[in-house]
Formats: sequence, structure tokens, C-alpha cells
Amino acid sequence: MYASIRDAMVLNAGYRTILEGLTDLGLSATEMDFSRQCSVRALTLPGASFQLSDEGSREQFRNHLAEHNIHVSALLLANNFNVSDLSGEVSWCVQAVKAASELGIKAVRIDSAMRDQENMDLDARVDRFTRGIKWLLEETAETGVPLGIENHGARGNEREFLDAVLDGVDSPRLGMTLDTGNFYWYGYPLDQVYEILEHFAPRAKHTHVKNINYPEAERAKQREIGWKYGEYGCPIPDGDIDHSRVVGFLKNAGYQGDICIEDESLGRFPENERQGILKRDVAYLKNLIS
Repeated sequence: MYASIRDAMVLNAGYRTILEGLTDLGLSATEMDFSRQCSVRALTLPGASFQLSDEGSREQFRNHLAEHNIHVSALLLANNFNVSDLSGEVSWCVQAVKAASELGIKAVRIDSAMRDQENMDLDARVDRFTRGIKWLLEETAETGVPLGIENHGARGNEREFLDAVLDGVDSPRLGMTLDTGNFYWYGYPLDQVYEILEHFAPRAKHTHVKNINYPEAERAKQREIGWKYGEYGCPIPDGDIDHSRVVGFLKNAGYQGDICIEDESLGRFPENERQGILKRDVAYLKNLIS
């Protein structure tokens, strides 16, 4: 295992470029957003990007990464499998998976959230999401690239939904982008959060790491979804979730991928403190991994 960070987190901390931030944080890996235009951020030029829609452009990006000794741990998709044009949505996801394959990127994050999901029952959501995933797996069968469904949003954190999709698709390429904070955000009591994380650890293809520091009286009970997250979201070392336990679950499951920092508490702090917070996150996670 090794530490990485989302590219957006680096920029949110006030670094001028992704490379500047990675260098200062002592990291050599980053997860990158894959845009609707099939592009990713450049490491060195603010606002610049690389298209990844064809072999030539992907080769340019590969050289860009090699020049700076940086590798991409995962591509991040903000997909929605409950759209009228599912074919178009899957086609965009296919571009990301093929780019990951050619660039040697070990995972693509799939978003479990879907538009209008609150108006769908569990079976309908599972059916719709499973259809999109199976289609994507079929279209990219030759790549072998793992897909990680992130537990995300007001319905995508439901254990029953995730289990039903994983069991229904039943592919070794499909697993989880295991977000360590989102189950707690969803409202599960802390002891259930550990149980769920251990349950899904063998399916992890990729991770996101964040934390929350709720008042002690709130930790052991079911809370409403997202309860006061803006107030109690916190730096990774300071929250209720003991990530030494989570890293232990992953190690026991044989996970060898990245532990990707997604510290959503940064916005609570002045910009001049954010880089220091990320440095604490990095040091904390590197220590746990080692």
C-alpha cells in the first residue's frame, strides 16, 4: 500500500500546480478527475489539461507523467447510470477505462449515485446500476482494468445496494472504491462502520480516506444522512474513525493499492492552514501503512 491524493485536494489547499503540491507533500501518486471532455489536469500548468481520447494524446500524457516521476493511482468518474441516454454515458466511461489501460492506471472509480435515485426502490436502483456496469464491463473486457464503485451519496452508501450490485454483476474486475468516511457520513453508528468497512475490504480496488469528529453522544447511534458534516468533518488524524483498524482490514484482505486522501474538511480552515493539514494527513497515513 502507498499514499496518494486527489488532484482536486491539492489545488484546494492552495498549491499553484498539482506537481508543486505533490512535491511539497512528499507524494508521487495522485487520483485524477476524468472530465466529460475526456481530459485530465496537467501537472505543471495551472488550468491546463491533457486530452485522453486517442492514442497520441495518451502518449503525450504518459510522457508528461514520466518526466516528473508521477503516476496516477486511479481515474475518477462522476457517472450517472440513470440517464435516458445510457449508451452515451457508458461510451464516455469506456473512454476512461481504455485510457487507464493504455496508461497503466490500476483502477477507475465508478460513482454509485444516480439522478432521481430517491424516487426509485432498491430493486429498481440495483437493476439500473447493474445494467450500466455490465455494459461497461463488456465493452472494456479486453482491458482488464478494475472498476471500483464508491459508496457515495444518499443511496449509494446503502450496504444492501452495494452488496446486491456486486453479487449481481459477479465479476472479478468489479469491486469498491472504499470510502472510509462516507458510511459514517451516511449515518451508520461507528461500530457498524467498522463492520461494513471490514466486510467490503476484500472487494477494494481503490480507496478514499476522510474523517469526521462527531460529539461522543452521537457516535454510537444512527444519525440522519449527512448530519452536520460541514461542522464536524475534520482532518484525517483527528476524527472518530481509527484508520489503523481500516488499514488493518485492507492488509488482511491483501489490498496493495493506494490510500487516497480526500480530506473534505479543508474548506473549514483558512487557506494558509490547509497545506499543513494535508502534510499531517500524509504523515499519519504513511505511518499507518508502514
